[in-house]
Amino acid sequence: MKGSTIKHGISLRTLIRRSADLAGPCLLIVGDKQGAVFGGLLECPLKPTPKRKYQGTNQTFVFTTIYGEPRLFRPTGANRYFYLCLNDLLALGGGGNFALCLDGELLTGTSGPCDTFGNLCLAHSQEFELKNVEISGIIIGSCIRATFVQL
Repeated sequence: MKGSTIKHGISLRTLIRRSADLAGPCLLIVGDKQGAVFGGLLECPLKPTPKRKYQGTNQTFVFTTIYGEPRLFRPTGANRYFYLCLNDLLALGGGGNFALCLDGELLTGTSGPCDTFGNLCLAHSQEFELKNVEISGIIIGSCIRATFVQL
C-alpha cells in the first residue's frame, strides 16, 4: 500500500523525514475523525529546530473546510509566528493559540484562534483526533504528492 502507515509509520519524525523528498512550498493537509479537512502552507523539507524557533514567511497560510466553503487565513502582520517544527510538535501560527498544532505521534491535535492568521478554529473542536495527514509538494501549476500518512 503506497504511502500507508504500514509502509511509512505514524509519527511526526517520519513525516519530517519524508518531507526531505520535497523542496520549496508544501501543503500540509490534515483530516480529523469528525470529517474536517484543514492545514496550511509550509516550506519543505521540514527542518526541526532544537528550540522553539519560528520558521516560514508571509506566504504561509492556514485553511479549513468546516465553514461551508473552504476558508483561507493569511498572515495579519501581527507577528512572524508562521510555524514551529520540533521533533515532537508541528504548529502553525501563534499569539493566543496555535492555529494548528500536531503532536509527535500524529494522533491528536489542537486548533484555536491565533494572532498570526486571524483565524477561527480550523477543526470542529479545539482538541481533535487525527484521521490522516498528508504533505504535498507544490510546483507552479501542479501538485506532487510525496507523503501520505493515514491513521
